[in-house]
Amino acid sequence: MAKIAPSVLSCDFGNIQRDIEMLNASAADYIHVDIMDGVFVPNISFGLPVTEAMNKHAQKPLDVHLMIVNPENYVESFKKAGASIISVHYEACNHLHRNLQQIKALGIKAGVAMNPHTSVSLLADVINDIDLVCLMSVNPGFGGQKFIENTYSKVAQLKDLIIQKNASTEIEIDGGVNAETAPKLIKAGADVLVAGSFVFNSNNPAQTIAELKAL
Repeated sequence: MAKIAPSVLSCDFGNIQRDIEMLNASAADYIHVDIMDGVFVPNISFGLPVTEAMNKHAQKPLDVHLMIVNPENYVESFKKAGASIISVHYEACNHLHRNLQQIKALGIKAGVAMNPHTSVSLLADVINDIDLVCLMSVNPGFGGQKFIENTYSKVAQLKDLIIQKNASTEIEIDGGVNAETAPKLIKAGADVLVAGSFVFNSNNPAQTIAELKAL
């Protein structure tokens, strides 16, 4: 059974508290928070104050995905704002091992996010230091994009690497998760599914989360 991490990037920003409370009462495992700076990705989402405000109402762990340059300058602040997991982008880190150590030293889980074009083989030397790998199955920056089919083989490849290195890393998929792609992703080896528009645009978001959870 995969963990479900609804992405609040797709929630109703005019009713954030209401939507967080819905997630609290749902079968969701994490609350996925996408942070975008308009530099690393071509969009700006929200930052520390909104994350802090969400955390006041959240009863599920905040899974914070930093789509920003120089993430090392902000991880401590996001931990203080309530993050339980912080993922930094492979492509934004010149010293990835140091970035991971920095996050772990804060007493929280350290994740690495990867863009669709980045090979999972690049993680071979650090996989045992990573709690979670977030594979982008769309190009990062905007919600509601079409799923990239190559993701299935990428998940299987990453799963092989994790087993080979005897690591306990979880595989998270972010982008294009829906009723059609979710079962295939779980079959390929995914542990955590991030779902944004599929959850929040549905008639009954809590039921949609429960249905994903039951796959």
